[in-house]
Amino acid sequence: MTRDSGWVIQCDFDGTISLRDVTDALLERFGRPGWLDLEARWVAGEIGSAECMAGQVALLEASPAELDGFLDGLAIDPHFAAFAAAARRLSIPLEVVSDGLDHVIRRILQRHGLSGFTVLANHLVQAGERQWRLTSPHAAAACVGACGTCKCALLANQAQGRRKTLLVGDGRSDFCVAGQADFVLAKGKLVDYCVRHGIAHAEFDTFEDALARMLETVEHPRVRA
Repeated sequence: MTRDSGWVIQCDFDGTISLRDVTDALLERFGRPGWLDLEARWVAGEIGSAECMAGQVALLEASPAELDGFLDGLAIDPHFAAFAAAARRLSIPLEVVSDGLDHVIRRILQRHGLSGFTVLANHLVQAGERQWRLTSPHAAAACVGACGTCKCALLANQAQGRRKTLLVGDGRSDFCVAGQADFVLAKGKLVDYCVRHGIAHAEFDTFEDALARMLETVEHPRVRA
């Protein structure tokens, strides 16, 4: 029987597992006018990401078949399956934690033969024949970024379970939680953020790199002072 590693992996989806931001891709294909205005208000700090996402999802116009057909054509990092398999062999729980959409994540992962993950994300609800709405079961009133999925609150739950958290991410939704994880595997904008704030991290480009960095971290943990 494999000994419990004491670690959990909290992995972002959009731009990390997926090769592009899937929510943006859906809005570009199916979004009615106005979603870019919401995006601009979020970037400017006028609204939180939960309000932005709820408004944007309400502007989607697509049938379930159209939505799934589009999702089935989207790519993920080809090395993610090997990364997930290695985590499973080491008895490290791998949670996909995203400020994106739960159905989207599960559909894309299943399309690539990947299942059995805990997915913590905003919930996509069909509101009409071609209409959608958003609920946020993992929101937190104290969330700094007013996110639909508060990654900091979810990480705090892991800390209470006395597990060390390895965060894997790429962008803005990972900024706050990066400062609380035990170690960070970073790409994209998250690299610059970790450097600016002195956060212990290792950079990766693909999950082939991330796998090597993950093994180093688990075998030789660098826990925050």
